[in-house]
Amino acid sequence: MTTNAIPPSLGHLSATELLEGFRTLEITPLQVLDTQIERVGLFNGDRETGINAFTETLFDTAREQAAAAGAEYVRLAREGGRAPALLGLTIATKEKHGIAGLTLEQGLAAHRGKIAAVDHPVVERIKSAGGIIHARTTSPEFSCATTTHSPMWGITRNPWNPAASPGGSSGGAGAALAAGFTTLATASDIAGSTRIPAGFTGTVGYKAPYGRVPAFSSLSADWYRGDGPMARTVADTALLASVISGRHALDHGSWGGRDTNPLLPGDVRGLRIGLSITLGDYPVAPEIRENTLRVARALENAGALIVPVELPWTTARIAETIFAHFGHILGPAMAVETAGTEDQLAAYTTRFIADAAAAATRNTLVDSLGMDHALQAELATAMQGLDGLLCPTSAVTALSADGDYLNGIDTPARHLGHYWEAHMTSPFNVANRCPVISVPSGLADDGVPTGVQVVGHPFEESMTFRIASAIESLVPGPGVPLLR
Repeated sequence: MTTNAIPPSLGHLSATELLEGFRTLEITPLQVLDTQIERVGLFNGDRETGINAFTETLFDTAREQAAAAGAEYVRLAREGGRAPALLGLTIATKEKHGIAGLTLEQGLAAHRGKIAAVDHPVVERIKSAGGIIHARTTSPEFSCATTTHSPMWGITRNPWNPAASPGGSSGGAGAALAAGFTTLATASDIAGSTRIPAGFTGTVGYKAPYGRVPAFSSLSADWYRGDGPMARTVADTALLASVISGRHALDHGSWGGRDTNPLLPGDVRGLRIGLSITLGDYPVAPEIRENTLRVARALENAGALIVPVELPWTTARIAETIFAHFGHILGPAMAVETAGTEDQLAAYTTRFIADAAAAATRNTLVDSLGMDHALQAELATAMQGLDGLLCPTSAVTALSADGDYLNGIDTPARHLGHYWEAHMTSPFNVANRCPVISVPSGLADDGVPTGVQVVGHPFEESMTFRIASAIESLVPGPGVPLLR
């Protein structure tokens, strides 16, 4: 596997490294923030040709917070005591994670000028843990595409290959992490929107079990959906997960304790790990297949038993299943939210609403529940006796940065009727009590990273992070992209 040997800048250091540096007073939060601000100025560029990872920046306020955090570390070093979990770390939040008094537009012309009344629970918890929100990241309209571009915010590009998308919908988050613009980032996931950009940007993205991360909106009741963390390492992802997860008094769908870091040492000796390269019939690109097998061999050499897993799935069936669901929940919601501005929508949004509506005419909501149950039962059967399941994150190596893919997507093996069939993430939104984390597996020939998913049994977060941590230690990541 080819890796990029460029040494990381201060802006690319992990959260765990930075926290140690802050505690020993060898690094200050302001130094890190200023390095990342400088990188944004040098490399983020414009909305058409640049990386374009942010909807807005909050640098002035962030610099004040970073200076205050540095002073607090000096006080703690002198007087003793424990710093809040994220004190002094930069976090770029997805724009949909509202910040009171700032915009909450979600890339939609219909929401232009809309202001958030309260902080999203993710934002609330980051602030209370001492995190510094210095920027807000781009997404496609209503976070509903696997590329990241919109008429409102322009095109977001992959730092590894500007012609390629960083994925979506949390594409701005993945791009910002890869480029060294932030230390941590928030994301969301209804069909892979955290894991897809993690896979394409050489970063780590975690989809927690449904309800583990609280939210306030009515659509948070959609059981496919969830918010979560992204970072450059498994440990950093676990750190942010530990802060934003847990029961919230105002979200009775949320559950679990607070401040419990799920990361365990990455020892896989004696574990039984399932391996499915295709999850049925996904047309997995040769480079992705080889990188996934490399991960499996590394786990096997470390003492795990790799068990081949067969699943009776097809991409067409999975697409029909998720669009039946969307046809009764997300599609109608989007139609309501965008009413009167249809002529201003991105082509992919118009297509999504139409596809969801068509699926709803073919399948009732009760039909949809039955389709969900069948996939869940088949996954449960396949995972019996296993400690986790390993599979690729996406079947294709890249998507075009500005692509709409209205006619599906061509792969070397066959044409896929819907481009969402190119990603191997949505079955685990159907089975949304399963924790799933995407970690890097290598690079493809086009210079874009590839990823693998670790799928855990329902609610078994610790084992999922344990296997992911082992992969990270055994298989070197792609490194740092060369930016010009």
